[in-house]
Amino acid sequence: MLGLELVVAIGLATLLTKIVARKTGIAQPLLLVAIGALIGLIPAFRDVALAPEVVLFLFLPALLYWESLTTSLREIRHNIRNIILNATGLVFLTAGAVAVLAHSLGMPWGPAWVLGAAVAPTDATAVTSLTRALPRRNVTILKAESLVNDGTALVLWSLAVGFTVGETEVHAGTITVAFLLAVLGGGAAGGLVAWLSILARKRLRDALTQNLAMLLTPFAAYLIAEAIHASGVLAVVVAGLILSQAGPRIGLAEARRQTDAFWSLATFLLNASLFVLVGTEFPIAVRSLVSTDLWMALGAVFAVSALIVAVRFAWLFGTAYFLRLVDRRPIQRERRLTNRARVVSGFSGFRGAVSLAAALAVPASVGSGQPFPHRDLIVFVVTGVIVVTLAVQGLILPALVRWAKLEPDPSEDEERRLGEEKALEAALDSLPSLAAEIGVDDEIAERVRAEYEEHRQLLEAEEDEHEGETTLERDRQATELRLAMLERKRQAVLDLRDEGRIDDIVLRDLQRRIDVEEVRLSGAEPGGV
Repeated sequence: MLGLELVVAIGLATLLTKIVARKTGIAQPLLLVAIGALIGLIPAFRDVALAPEVVLFLFLPALLYWESLTTSLREIRHNIRNIILNATGLVFLTAGAVAVLAHSLGMPWGPAWVLGAAVAPTDATAVTSLTRALPRRNVTILKAESLVNDGTALVLWSLAVGFTVGETEVHAGTITVAFLLAVLGGGAAGGLVAWLSILARKRLRDALTQNLAMLLTPFAAYLIAEAIHASGVLAVVVAGLILSQAGPRIGLAEARRQTDAFWSLATFLLNASLFVLVGTEFPIAVRSLVSTDLWMALGAVFAVSALIVAVRFAWLFGTAYFLRLVDRRPIQRERRLTNRARVVSGFSGFRGAVSLAAALAVPASVGSGQPFPHRDLIVFVVTGVIVVTLAVQGLILPALVRWAKLEPDPSEDEERRLGEEKALEAALDSLPSLAAEIGVDDEIAERVRAEYEEHRQLLEAEEDEHEGETTLERDRQATELRLAMLERKRQAVLDLRDEGRIDDIVLRDLQRRIDVEEVRLSGAEPGGV
């Protein structure tokens, strides 16, 4: 019964914190972590522990896949240099700095690097949940960094663990080969699974089977990548980004409506569960701490937390001014972030479930059979760092955003208006040829034209006082014409996306509206997957 009790507790915590967050303005993840810590103190839940396999093989693929599908590939391409630098160089620098600090506190080099690799990556879930008030470009850079840096950190982590247990010799060649295998193998696995998913969805002609293929995609990508010792994280991200471009052209409208409903709810619940379970892990980490004094361990938590923030600030400002010296192209000057925006990004490096999973996955013993050195301290420090970054930085960030006075990004609204105008224009231009092709009489064509020109909502059923077979046939013709015009609208906004004139996020919003109209007109109501 304990599993059911925990499910109910997490559900109640999610519901309660959602209400409190809405009334108080406090970010829900902070409240969920706090509730989780309280749950961990309840005797009935003292033995509840977050299994690293659950995070790495269930939570992580699903969450990263949806984040990849709903991010802006155009913004990623525009900011690819910053994203790659942050997802690789910053991870190596953070892991190394934390390893040096841990070694100075008495930890051997192997476990010190394990700790550094565990706390090095930012968490996509936490970043997405806590940075929604930022402009689109800032959020995209932070999300993309979080999506990619997990793979870099987990490669470092596996090398550090292998070195400590005596299974791996670590040198420059080993690191290079492991990193290339992770990146190239993960990218290839993600591309292969995305291609297979596209083929399957083109051949599946009903919404439920299309969504089943979509549901299997992230887990298949992760499984194949891990089987060849590549980065499962990168495989999921690559598959998601490819399908974010191909998906709008191959899916059914009803399937996309189901997708939005299912994944929005599922990822919300998975995120909430993760934050609660992170909170429950902290009392367990305190009770498990045996190799180090509690106060010394708490000091290590705050020292590591301060260090990773300091390293992040140094990296963001250092690379920015270095790149200004070597790249003076006008297009790069136009896309430079302000110093205030960098300060906000510096405080947005939240740690989360991936770090905790890495800490919990540290083996209990080394090759000789001896206990893994300072494993309990690693788990405690990683858990503490996650709580500190979420609580302290999460509470500071809203005030920091207000201080930064970041300029809102008007381009999203402008692009949405452009998409609506071009879609309407394409539909009206195609009306005569479509009416002739379908065999619609002039009266019906003019009625549909009037609806479009007056921006009437096609979601409402047409009211007609006439009854009988003739009226039904006329209604069928009008509906068929509307559906054909919707396809022209969809093609118009897809062309705008492909030309780079509107963003992926804007495309999804416009397509969602078109899909709603199509589902209503075709009489198909979206269901669950």
